[in-house]
Amino acid sequence: MFTGLVETIGTVTSLEPLDTSTSGGGGTSLTIGDCAEILGDAHLGDSISVNGTCLTVTAFDKDWFKVGVAPETLRRTNLGSLQKDSKVNLERAVSSETRMGGHFVQGHVDTVATVLSVTPDGNALTFRLQPRDRSILRYVVEKGFITLDGASLTITKVVDGEDGYWEVMLIAYTQEKVVTAAKKPGDDVNVEIDMVGKYVEKSVQAYFNQGIGGDFAILEKIVGRIVDEKLQQSKC
Repeated sequence: MFTGLVETIGTVTSLEPLDTSTSGGGGTSLTIGDCAEILGDAHLGDSISVNGTCLTVTAFDKDWFKVGVAPETLRRTNLGSLQKDSKVNLERAVSSETRMGGHFVQGHVDTVATVLSVTPDGNALTFRLQPRDRSILRYVVEKGFITLDGASLTITKVVDGEDGYWEVMLIAYTQEKVVTAAKKPGDDVNVEIDMVGKYVEKSVQAYFNQGIGGDFAILEKIVGRIVDEKLQQSKC
C-alpha cells in the first residue's frame, strides 16, 4: 500500500532481459539509481512503487536497487517504454508511522493514459489525458483522486464518452517532484483509479443482485456511508 506522495525521482541505469529458464517467462530487470534517500531502511523483498507500479526489490546498495518486471507488467504499463537514463517516480510502501497525505494507492495499474495536451495556467500546468481503456472513466469524478505514475492528484475536469478525457493541474511545487511535469502530448502515464469507486460499484451491484427491488433509500445510505468514509480519510 502507498500514499501517492512521491518521495524521490530515480534514474534507470540499466535494463537487462531476464532469463526465461529462471524467471518463468522472461521480463526485464531494472536497475534504478540516484535514490539513496529511500534505501536507508531497505530490505530484500520490500515493495517500492516505480511509476505507480508495485515492484519487489531483488537487490540493492546505498544508492541503487533492482526490481524484476514481468512481461504482463511491461505490456500493461509504461515501464515497457523505459530506457537507460529514464526518470521514474519512487515511493516506499507505507509504514505504521507514515502520514496519509495523499490517498490509498495499491500500486496496481488499471490502464495507461495518453497526454492529449499540456496548458500553462499561471505557474501551474493543466494536463489533459485520455485512457486507453475508456471504461475506467466511470470511476473518474471531478475533485476526486487519481494516481498518475504513482502520484496522487486531484481531478479538475471530466468529459465522458468515446472521446472522453480528464484533466489534472500540477502546481509549481509538484512539477519539481514528479516525472509527469516533463511529459509531452503523446506520452503515456500509468493510471490507477481510486479504489473507493470500485467498492461503491461492487456494493451497488451486490444490492441489486439480491433481487430485493428498488429500495433507493437503502441504496442512498450505502453510497452515502462510503462517500462519508472517503471524505473523512481525505481530511486526515
